[in-house]
Amino acid sequence: MGKQRLGFLSDFVEAITRRKRGGEAETLKALARPASERARVACAVLMGRIGDAARVAVAEQALSAYAELDAEERLAFFRSLRDDHGVDAEAIRTAYAAWDLQPDAAGVARLFEVVEPARQTLLRRLNMAPGATLRLVRMRQDLLAAMRADPDLAPIDQDFAHLFASWFNRGFLTMRRIDWNAPAAILEKLMEYESVHQMQGWPDLKRRLADNDRRLYAFFHPATGDEPLIFVEVALTQGMPDAIGPILTAPDAREPAAADTAVFYSINNSLPGLKGVSFGNFLIKQVVAQLSADLPELRCYMTLSPVPGFAAWLATQDDAAELRGALAGGWDDDAVDALRPQVLAWGARYITQAKARGGLPADPVARFHLGNGACAHRLNWPADLAPSALKSAHGLMINYLYELDRIEDRHEAFVRDGEVALGAQISEALKA
Repeated sequence: MGKQRLGFLSDFVEAITRRKRGGEAETLKALARPASERARVACAVLMGRIGDAARVAVAEQALSAYAELDAEERLAFFRSLRDDHGVDAEAIRTAYAAWDLQPDAAGVARLFEVVEPARQTLLRRLNMAPGATLRLVRMRQDLLAAMRADPDLAPIDQDFAHLFASWFNRGFLTMRRIDWNAPAAILEKLMEYESVHQMQGWPDLKRRLADNDRRLYAFFHPATGDEPLIFVEVALTQGMPDAIGPILTAPDAREPAAADTAVFYSINNSLPGLKGVSFGNFLIKQVVAQLSADLPELRCYMTLSPVPGFAAWLATQDDAAELRGALAGGWDDDAVDALRPQVLAWGARYITQAKARGGLPADPVARFHLGNGACAHRLNWPADLAPSALKSAHGLMINYLYELDRIEDRHEAFVRDGEVALGAQISEALKA
């Protein structure tokens, strides 16, 4: 680091500490540098020897400077995190040699200390700024976008994922039922983050929060305030639904529903920066527990879920060309009756046989619910005629069934052996 850079670093620290004592002129002069430089230097300062009060102020300056960066500057910032805040290879070799000679607990602790990238310490210190946790989640969202241009940034993402898995541990989360009386800021976020079945304004949101036959539950974290991390929308119905339209367009229920079924019809992870942090399994189980306590007359808990990868997978199947051609045209009642057995047969094959890397189901929604201990119970077609659903799944939807006394066994069988629990209809469709 050159003398000029060292001088700026010293001025930067001095400016931050003087700011608390009223040294506005010195502060403004030191902070007039380009945001890209201020962000990098603030990170260097955070990794040095400064007091806790100054560290909070410098962390705030680092995050504020980062917020001013454009896409190219963010890419350069992430590359500096990768290159300037990694591990010390020589320290690792020395610690390993010491452990190899004497493999005791102290040697393991030292080895553990040096193999952790300095970036993780930096991120922890950035998190000292007010409101920093949510800002770091959004920083990771930027990182995921930057990785499309530079996949070699992946080690930084691993550091974010490692820290977020601890920071967003289930023990820190609280579940709330959201109704029409919730703060407007939360309601606005629900409309913004709904991505499965987008809301058509305030009346649509109000309908989905109606007390007589709807419920909405969300997880929150104390460090992110009124930002819903994940939320699930529930319809209380008589029997198992086979299409989403009647749920989304049902008129207001004037009296409490005489329901026997709770249908989870929309589950939304709100923040892309928390990709890979699992909330859904805890949320589903807690919602089931809450509903069973509040509404003991409910007997069935299930989803009405999209099958988002079906169309892309079907396009790769050579012997499905005739079906694809038929699905590309319009459907009258006769065409639906003729095509349904074929669509259900191919849908069953997709859910049970299409695999991603590692042998898990290719369909992300299937991975989620089967991993939570649900049964792939019934395929429905045509069930969703929205343009996005026709494009991604030819209108196919599926009910995943949560049977309370079998959830844990099915979860273990899926995780251990990759076993997919099937309902009778899907089993029959496979034979076809």
